[in-house]
Amino acid sequence: MGFNCEHCTAIGTRLSDYRIICFDGLENTKVGGGMNRTKSKTEFDRAKTLMPGGVNSAARAFGAVGGDPIVFDRGQGAYLFDVDGNQYIDYIGSWGPMILGHQFQAVKDAVHAAVEKGTSFGAPTVAENELADLIIEAMPSVEMVRLVNSGTEATMSAIRLARGYTGRDVVVKFAGNYHGHVDSLLVAAGSAAATLAVPNSPGVTLGTSADTMVLGYNDVEGIEAAFASSGDKIAAVILEPVCGNMGCVTPTPEFLSALRNLTQANGSVLIFDEVMCGFRVAGGGAQSLFGVMPDLTTMGKIVGGGLPLGAFAGKKEIMQHVLPSGKVYQAGTLSGNPIATAAGIAMLTALRDDPPYQRLEAISARLETGLRKAAQSAGGDFSINRVGSMMTLFFNAHTVTDWESASKCDTQKFAKYFWGLIERGIYMPCSQFEALFISNAHTEQDIDKTIDAAKAVIAEIK
Repeated sequence: MGFNCEHCTAIGTRLSDYRIICFDGLENTKVGGGMNRTKSKTEFDRAKTLMPGGVNSAARAFGAVGGDPIVFDRGQGAYLFDVDGNQYIDYIGSWGPMILGHQFQAVKDAVHAAVEKGTSFGAPTVAENELADLIIEAMPSVEMVRLVNSGTEATMSAIRLARGYTGRDVVVKFAGNYHGHVDSLLVAAGSAAATLAVPNSPGVTLGTSADTMVLGYNDVEGIEAAFASSGDKIAAVILEPVCGNMGCVTPTPEFLSALRNLTQANGSVLIFDEVMCGFRVAGGGAQSLFGVMPDLTTMGKIVGGGLPLGAFAGKKEIMQHVLPSGKVYQAGTLSGNPIATAAGIAMLTALRDDPPYQRLEAISARLETGLRKAAQSAGGDFSINRVGSMMTLFFNAHTVTDWESASKCDTQKFAKYFWGLIERGIYMPCSQFEALFISNAHTEQDIDKTIDAAKAVIAEIK
């Protein structure tokens, strides 16, 4: 995939939605004019000589907004501090895990205690049982759990399990949904309403992606047509029940109902990818919020308390097909790592014993209302989607319900909005197509400062 325009950049942190957008005209976008970030630039320049693009995950590269990424030193509560000492109100929260804020004391204490016992055993531990118990207690559809090291591992394993369980090959995914850098899911939709996918990244073969079908999110007719033509071939349908990777986008009740009914009627596995929204939008995840029970659920981020940990889980009948109970292979030397499980136990225990969701709803609604008023006062074209403490302000006058509508956002205005907020000490996601996250550590004063900053920036853009 190549391009020649000097202004262009590859935009989108998710290869499933990889696209090229020209940034000609962004010369006046502020990319670091107000704050002193000399050390940050020095460190990032050094990083570019050591790592591809200077980052270890494409989501950090600022490719969608221009300029250099900020290099951070520490986090505390609702705030991040860069290597130059600048403070920012953080609305990324490590892309979701920090629902209780950075350096939450119970998680810190649990990690310190675990380190005292050892960093890795490669053998069963009591902590694995305790974390699995907490997951099963919280997630209404889950009967058994397998711990892994990341959300990508979780979705990869869930797809393999669904295929092994059903004896079928085809997996349905939805445009704009991201499920990690799994080869078979790094695909883009074709021109037809339902099409077998073609690879979207170099290194992903046609054979790897040939059994992936890409449909439109919230398209009931599309999923009905897919099952009418290929129901006996579909092993699984996987989706984000609250999307966070084309911005925050929610499913319609009709769409969720169709998915559940069609998969049940055709013997296919329904997989909810709750890596991002699990324990975030509700204590029992999106499945408890919407009252729709999947067959398998993938988890990450919050479930590990911010440490590298993921899980796939679901019905006992299906999960028992995983080795050594069954024949579907999955393994990992560091799976169930004692430090990561300790962090996860502390996080899920805190969420269970002192649920933050009522307060998160209140302060998130406060931010939504303030941003909406700021946008309306500027007379610009904006819309907002929010579920609990996940939210996106779209530079789009129309409600975003799928990738087609999301792709019509004004990404150049978003880039100016992003940098305008950065210069006012507000750290938002560095792409129009990423959800922001509010934590329980945010105060009303933080929210009001953010609203005031957004109002000023939107007025400047207008």
